Amino acid sequence: MKNMTLKNIAEAVEGELVLNGADPETEITGAELDSRKIGAGNLFFATVGERVDGHTFIPQVFEKGAACVICEKRPEDPKGAYILVKSSFEALEKAAEFYRAQLDCKVVAITGSVGKTSTKETIAAVLSEKYKVLKTAGNLNNNIGLPLMVLSIRDEHEIAVLELGISHFGEMVRMDRIARPDIAVITNIGTSHMENLGSQQGIYEEKSHIFDYLSDEGFAVLNGDDPILSKVDDAKGHKVLYFGKGADASSKIKNIVSKGLDGSDFELELRGRSSKLNAHISLSGEHMVRNAACAALIAEHFGLTDEEIVKGIAAVKPMSGRSNVIHAGESIILDDCYNANPDSMKAALNMLMLANGRKVAIMGDMFELGENEREMHHEVGCYASETGVDVIVAIGGLGEEIYRGALECGKSEKHYYKTKEEFFGDMNNVLKNGDNILVKASHGMHFEEIVEKLTKGVERS
Repeated sequence: MKNMTLKNIAEAVEGELVLNGADPETEITGAELDSRKIGAGNLFFATVGERVDGHTFIPQVFEKGAACVICEKRPEDPKGAYILVKSSFEALEKAAEFYRAQLDCKVVAITGSVGKTSTKETIAAVLSEKYKVLKTAGNLNNNIGLPLMVLSIRDEHEIAVLELGISHFGEMVRMDRIARPDIAVITNIGTSHMENLGSQQGIYEEKSHIFDYLSDEGFAVLNGDDPILSKVDDAKGHKVLYFGKGADASSKIKNIVSKGLDGSDFELELRGRSSKLNAHISLSGEHMVRNAACAALIAEHFGLTDEEIVKGIAAVKPMSGRSNVIHAGESIILDDCYNANPDSMKAALNMLMLANGRKVAIMGDMFELGENEREMHHEVGCYASETGVDVIVAIGGLGEEIYRGALECGKSEKHYYKTKEEFFGDMNNVLKNGDNILVKASHGMHFEEIVEKLTKGVERS
């Protein structure tokens, strides 16, 4: 890892380097918080969590060949070099910030209330047609995951596509200082994290800190169809480009033809290119077409051909828990249970309505919505019923408000269960073979257990 010597790391994290015979010019080969993943030459961050104290694993990581440990307590009889710091988490951020400054890799950073991960996957798929791309893995998009992703960039990576997720004021500026993006993407401004950020304007103000550390030639790529983002014409001194259906879009969407749950065909008009791009994305819903338009605009900047852009869009695949279409016998499961807020819930319901046949929405609690959470759940229930979903299944404490909203609107068949276990006991009476079933709630509801039940060939009448 370029310039990541023990001496330089100690200076970057403002820690006390104790060599114990090690060479201060030793360059680390990687960095980890998880002792199980440590390899020879790695740097281990010993952090104190709610249930596990990483300091207890220091002897094991030295046995596995760790080059150095960053810790908050002096180890007993250490078998290698360590750097003593006040906070290992702060040291992680400082180490990643120092490392980012050594890299030539271009960075595309993505934030937004909804669709960060699907946008990240789409951008990475398209850019991979020409470049060696690193993308955020799993859920490593917070103030711990992002530094780890930056520390995983290697010389062969030409572009890193990084997801930045925040839930409190002050988090974005810290992450942006680490990422130092060349392109900053905001997908939308919705209602997630209203509990902590107060309002949509508060959400935008926090997320707009993604512009703070844009490179000198950097620019912002914003959703021109979002009512808040469409009014942003200056990204703190940097150029703004839009994607969407609007006349001002540099990547303009036209003539969407839905293929149901098999995705969409559409046209794109890119700035500076005379020919239209005729593309297909296999993920359903207009929001996925919008992701493709965003990716195409960034790909155009990096010099991809029309053919490479179209091929990259076609190559996008769903992730587990995120708009993933699963064929389970005669039924189709729309697995979108990784997370939820009112905007993403409505988008998923719209996607469900593209299916042919009976449509079932299994919905649960949405977290971190603030003081209006009950009203927002009520609104989602009403929306589902008015949209024309045939069967609505609401689960959880706040799920009761989804049920109440559904009762007041439309003609859907409605069911309410306090727990997943109650639903499992009645599932065979509610579902039928051939149903199209949406499963969606916040991650803490663990609705992946429902998906697992549905995909294990459970008999349904």
